[in-house]
Parts: sequence; C-alpha cells; structure tokens
Amino acid sequence: MTFFKRFLSTLVCAGLLTACNGQLGTRDEDNQRALLLERSQIPAISVQLWSVNHTLKKDFKGTLEAISAMGFDAVEFAGDFGPYRDDPKGLKRYLDSLDLQVSGAHVKMRELTDEKFEQTVNFYQQLGSPMMIVPSDKRAEHAETIESFVAELNRVTIKMRSKGMRFGFHNHDRELVPYKNSTYWDYIAANTPEDFVLQLDVGWAQYAGKDPVTYINRYPNRTITTHFKAKYPVGTYNKKPLIGQDITDWPAVIYANVKKGGTQWLVLEQEEYPDGLTQLEAVQVSKKGLDNIIIQLTN
Repeated sequence: MTFFKRFLSTLVCAGLLTACNGQLGTRDEDNQRALLLERSQIPAISVQLWSVNHTLKKDFKGTLEAISAMGFDAVEFAGDFGPYRDDPKGLKRYLDSLDLQVSGAHVKMRELTDEKFEQTVNFYQQLGSPMMIVPSDKRAEHAETIESFVAELNRVTIKMRSKGMRFGFHNHDRELVPYKNSTYWDYIAANTPEDFVLQLDVGWAQYAGKDPVTYINRYPNRTITTHFKAKYPVGTYNKKPLIGQDITDWPAVIYANVKKGGTQWLVLEQEEYPDGLTQLEAVQVSKKGLDNIIIQLTN
C-alpha cells in the first residue's frame, strides 16, 4: 500500500474510536503493554471478496475502487472476476492501477482435478495469487470421508508446490466438532505437511466456542492467512457482527498471528450486515474497527 493510502486510512480511523472502544480496555495495563507490537510487524490487510458478492455482481470495477479507497492492501478472490473472467493478466493490471495485490483465492477442489489443474493454476499465477485455499468441502466434516479427503489434499499440495504456490484449507464451525479426541480441523493439521496452509477463520472458531489464539499457537507458522470475521455463539447479546463491536479479543489474535502464526495476510471477511448497512458499508465499519485496534496495539 502506498504511504498516501495508509495515511488516509489512519486519518479516517482516528475519528472512529467508538468502533473498537474497549478492545484493549478489557485488559489490565500489564497485559496491554505485553501485547504491544511495532507497526512494521502487522501483516498486510486483505478483504475476502465474498463479503461484497452481490455488490460485485452489480458493479465489479466500482466495488473494487471502493475497496481500494478504504485502504486495503489486497483482495482475496472467491470466483467472481467480472469482465475479466478470461483475462487474468488484464485483471492484474487493473488491480495494480488500484494499488491492490492479490493475497490469495478460494478455489474448490473440483477446479483442481487432474483435468483442470493446469488451467486453474495458470489462471491464478497470471493473476498474481501466491496461494489457493479450499473454502469448504463436505468430506472434511465426516468420519467416513475425512481420511481420503486429506490424502487428496496432500496430493494437490505436492503438485502445487511444484508450481511455486501455497495450498491450504479454510475452516467453518463444522470442522471444529469432536473427532478422534480432537477435531476434524486438528486431524487435517496433523496429517498434512508443514507448508500446507491452515487458514483459520476467527469468526467461525468463536461461533464454535473455540479460542482462535489456541489454534494459531498450536500450529506455528501455518496460519499464513487468517480470516478476520466478527462472529459469536448464538445467544450472545449486546454485540454486533462488526470488528471492534463483537466478542473477539482481536489484539490477542493479531499478537498470536505475528508471534506464532507466521501470518502474512489478515483477510477481513464480512458475511452479516447489521443495522441496515450495505455490504460495502459493513466492510468499511469493520475495516475502521480493525484499523483502530491496530493503532492501539502499536502505540
């Protein structure tokens, strides 16, 4: 991101302290000091474009321009390429003009079969994506299919490695249910190689009643990309699904990302739009909340 974009983003969030008020205030002073980081340590900030899926379909370029204006460093794709569906190089040039990188892409396993693998990889390489993440797969949620699914993940990981790209999997709450004295997510982590990316979705971990920091710390240097989503268990009151207005201890998550996760990208994802907010408005509120948390964490 250019200095100008960072400067604008900081100015905007400086006036929105209410968006994340209390994130550090819930800690005592010693804990606050213990979690302080240098600004240069904070990973770059991306946005999962599923957050604005309907808006993107109506106005692809306008939506990306709005994303850029919010101060994001990058985008993570989820299958919508607008008028550039068959022109990844053209899309890369357009993103460059907006000062946006590609942090990664969600790609379903059916796009990575032997028949489609080369075509799929070629597209994302031209787009400049450093990794592909499988967003979900029913086989990861059932005892009858988890072992064969992990075997397939490992085969694709080897093929992806030969192409110079990272490969990984993204969790929902469904993979965080008990399996063999742990969870399906833990089974995937334990039975895939160290360079297999575990894209932890913080919101779904919270929804499942799990501590996201525990999972980041449990698998060092594997949370290369993390989904920053505000979500919480059913029955939570007086909170909103917006970063800074939810239940997540975001400073602790970011600290774990930096110190243990090997995290390169904080990927904001917005799937709920409270108070009548549009998709872009909700993303902007969560982005400002995250910016303010980072300001407090690095001061």
